[in-house]
Amino acid sequence: MDQPIKVGIAGQGRSGWGIHARLLEPLDELYQVVAVADRLPERQREAETRFDCRAYSGLDAMLQDDEVELVVNSLPSYLHPSGSVAALQAGKHVVCEKPMAVRVADADAMIDAAQQAGRVLTIFQNYRYDADFQKVQEVIASGVLGRIVLIRMAWQSFSRRWDWQTLQKYDGGTLNNTGPHPLDMALQFFGPTKPEVFCHLERTLTLGDAEDHVKLILHGPDAPMIDLEVTSACAYRQDPWLVMGTQGTLTGTRRTLQWKYMDPAKLEPREVDERPTPDRSYNREEIEWTEANWDRSEFTGPGHTGFYLDLYETIRHDKPLKITPQSVRRQVEVLEECHRRCPRP
Repeated sequence: MDQPIKVGIAGQGRSGWGIHARLLEPLDELYQVVAVADRLPERQREAETRFDCRAYSGLDAMLQDDEVELVVNSLPSYLHPSGSVAALQAGKHVVCEKPMAVRVADADAMIDAAQQAGRVLTIFQNYRYDADFQKVQEVIASGVLGRIVLIRMAWQSFSRRWDWQTLQKYDGGTLNNTGPHPLDMALQFFGPTKPEVFCHLERTLTLGDAEDHVKLILHGPDAPMIDLEVTSACAYRQDPWLVMGTQGTLTGTRRTLQWKYMDPAKLEPREVDERPTPDRSYNREEIEWTEANWDRSEFTGPGHTGFYLDLYETIRHDKPLKITPQSVRRQVEVLEECHRRCPRP
């Protein structure tokens, strides 16, 4: 079956209207938006004009539409678990926006519903397709930086927010809403073991009652330490990438990266020497560095569109799912642990 997958988008806000629809529209040979659901009549009318589709006032009504095969759940965060379970039980495949959930029990209910229904459930962790993330993965995997000691990821800005995502009652806050992107990447670097978690949450500039400053550290044996900061209180942004290894370092932005590394075999053999150093100096030696750089213009991949290209292959041609809900469940474990260890301000 190489027919286009018939899509229903639940929610016509920032993600449903501005992200998912934007990615799906150019893929008209693979996907067709046949329905949307939104409680605002003006958004229903906009969608009818844009997609030439049916518009419903709520998810339950859209789930009765037999033509819909795939539901994109871009409803507010607190409705991700219940909306996804309802769609799966209605026999639909599901793309769920992040956060998948903020409680492990909810994530497990979503996974169970997908297994029982025999339908695909995937989470929109689209940053796994980002050019800079893939390049950092490639450099680390090459081994030129040696054993990775620390990866620092800084997502910084100085800004106020006052929308629904700033409110705890809607599972809002920076940890739940922005945090799933860098946290998902961090867990790919960390490896399969369960991390020890340190978390600090603070309200700074937000007008809501949820946090807008997050400090998160993941550590554990045989894994690099991950230092993750997502904040709205930094007027001098630092580079978002810093990777320290035993043979070199990578740094840079989402558009440009640079790294330098050395060959340990080229270092002069040394042994610990307890004698006083000449001229009371510190140990010093010349290191021969190799330097490299990367620019986003070199990236030839599909970017975030790759998420839907891969999903089509899974649904239509039974290819392995690239972003499994089980892989994102690890993220939900960390979110829940953070909220347990660090009560919200």
